[in-house]
Amino acid sequence: MAGTIYTGVGGWTYEPWRDNFYPKGLAHARELEYAGEHLTGIEINGTYYGTQKRETWQKWAAAVPEDFVFTAKASRFCTNRKVLAEAGPSIAKFLDQGIAELGPKLGPILWQFMGTKKFERDDFAAFVDLLPEEQEGVTLRHALEVRHDSFVCAEFVDLARNRGCAIVFADHEDYPMIADLTAPFVYARLQRTRAEEPTGYGAADLDRWAGVARDWAAGKAPDGLRYVEKPTGGKAAARDVFLFFIAGAKERNPAAAQALIERLSG
Repeated sequence: MAGTIYTGVGGWTYEPWRDNFYPKGLAHARELEYAGEHLTGIEINGTYYGTQKRETWQKWAAAVPEDFVFTAKASRFCTNRKVLAEAGPSIAKFLDQGIAELGPKLGPILWQFMGTKKFERDDFAAFVDLLPEEQEGVTLRHALEVRHDSFVCAEFVDLARNRGCAIVFADHEDYPMIADLTAPFVYARLQRTRAEEPTGYGAADLDRWAGVARDWAAGKAPDGLRYVEKPTGGKAAARDVFLFFIAGAKERNPAAAQALIERLSG
């Protein structure tokens, strides 16, 4: 048995995609519908910057197939603060805007922290304890994206594992890579697409990431990644995988996602 692998990009509104992903002349209002037909997931980034209307969440859910999944980046007002333990009201405001309208199409919520945010165990633990297990009857899953090297420690990995939160795996030149499996799902952000490569990543790299994604879905800790704690053996539990091509040469990200989907479907 293996979990489901959802593959996509960040957002769906980007001008350069209108000449290399979306068909020429496609109405802007139909771009999400088209993306939903050619990808299997999207990370909503606009929610990091502003609040959406409940009707907007309903519209997004209706535009994509039943087996499509959205993840949502939480508001910056939740994570960009000196004292994380005081984020309760901001977290509640973010969740109350209508995110539960996505229903079964809601994947994990991404809590992204700035590169200057250092790991302070008690404060970070207090923040994680503020993250609810459900919203309006919809189960919530939480992914923590940290960007400071102080998080590369067993104490942080153990904290995330004890709370059932995933540590976001980042393929990035500057951010720390933490591949430790700490939740019943995996959240990965691949951020090294190149403009000179039509599919963002080369064929060999895409083959490798397809293998990594399959290992994650089967519950395995893939070889060749950076772990804080050495993976242990034992019975592997299937995990859903949420893998997005983000940043890098953004114009190439849809092609990268489609190329990976093709490999995974084969």
